[in-house]
Amino acid sequence: MRILLTNDDGWDAPGLAVLKSLAAELGEVFVIAPRDPHSYAGHRVTTDAALHLEETSPREFHLSGTPADCVRVALTHVFPDVDWVLAGINRGGNLGVDMFTSGTVAAAREAALLGRPALAISQYLRQDLALNWEHTREMARPVIQQLMAEGLAGKSHWNVNLPHLEMGVVAPVVRCQPDNLPLDVRFQRDGNALHYSGTYRARPFTPDRDIDHCFRGAITVSRVQL
Repeated sequence: MRILLTNDDGWDAPGLAVLKSLAAELGEVFVIAPRDPHSYAGHRVTTDAALHLEETSPREFHLSGTPADCVRVALTHVFPDVDWVLAGINRGGNLGVDMFTSGTVAAAREAALLGRPALAISQYLRQDLALNWEHTREMARPVIQQLMAEGLAGKSHWNVNLPHLEMGVVAPVVRCQPDNLPLDVRFQRDGNALHYSGTYRARPFTPDRDIDHCFRGAITVSRVQL
């Protein structure tokens, strides 16, 4: 198995390091990740400027572009023979309509558009609990293994969100639809300046969809059809 990894937090992010260690258990790992963080970049791509590719170690590169750029460059130019694309592990949830603004999910979407099975995985964060990446790794491993073994129909990708739990708490895995309600969109005005003041946890949600399940402590798995 030849597995391409990318993310939107940047090539040196701890979530990518965790994903590399997991992918190494499943096959041969290749990496092209953004040189700089591109959170909330969505599916932006670069067509009007040069993209600069730099090797950081064998089979690993960073690119001066977005997550979608990384997948495009990898699949068409640098690593055209990879079997799977994994994006993440994102620091922060990508639940519901987050998928439209997430660079991590955009990387999986771009891979699906180019005909490769792909999975985006994100770690939801609670403000009242420190993040333990080892716990993230333990939750992610069996889910990634199962979904990669299961495969995907064409023009679709997996979107996985991990809950933020105390060490030792076992999270159930729930397959569900992504929510389609908007975020908590509020702004505070200071003269001509507008500052976003919405709260992630305060967002509305639909019962039995991904936000509801993840907020209640489940690992959510959604198959997103393009």
